Amino acid sequence: MAAPTDAHAGEDPTPGARLVALLTGSGETVACAESLTAGLVSATIADTPGASVVLLGGVVAYAARVKTLLLDVPAELVARVGTVDPAVAVAMAEGVCRRLGSTWGLATTGVAGPGPSEGKPAGTVHVAVAGPRGTVTRPLELNGTRAQIRSATVEAVIRLAVDEIGATTRTPATPSAARGTVGLSGHPGGGSASDRTTPAT
Repeated sequence: MAAPTDAHAGEDPTPGARLVALLTGSGETVACAESLTAGLVSATIADTPGASVVLLGGVVAYAARVKTLLLDVPAELVARVGTVDPAVAVAMAEGVCRRLGSTWGLATTGVAGPGPSEGKPAGTVHVAVAGPRGTVTRPLELNGTRAQIRSATVEAVIRLAVDEIGATTRTPATPSAARGTVGLSGHPGGGSASDRTTPAT
């Protein structure tokens, strides 16, 4: 059975289609933990035919208490750093893996705007991908409207997942090199160098 591809023949597959194809080929699964994107990551993955084979589900954890109750994000961590923090993104990605039993976990947390939140400006976002090699995070500095920031976050976390899963299926690799800040005028999948942690214990 051929791996899923984008619906438009002759065009490059979308990041979501590439993710589904990679996971289908490796027999692995994914789950999503979403704050500012509120389900858009899961919905984007589900746009690809065949996604039901690899997408287990997701948790929309918009409120801090949902992050702690459903994703096991430590309440102490949230009290100390807030919800817009790389450590929170890591905990969300690892928590959704544990809760849903997936191979990979994708997480998004940040400020969609239009104004600041928790003392951080709109466009401050952290995404994380948890998997067999540990968890990698990437900070994003996004520009644009609320909708554009959310859309760019979706693309960034899926591209990060594609990079991580692709590296795992080839050979163990080091984290990606720095690519500069992310803005809607540039490549939404860029960003500062990823930070990797070992799986939570």
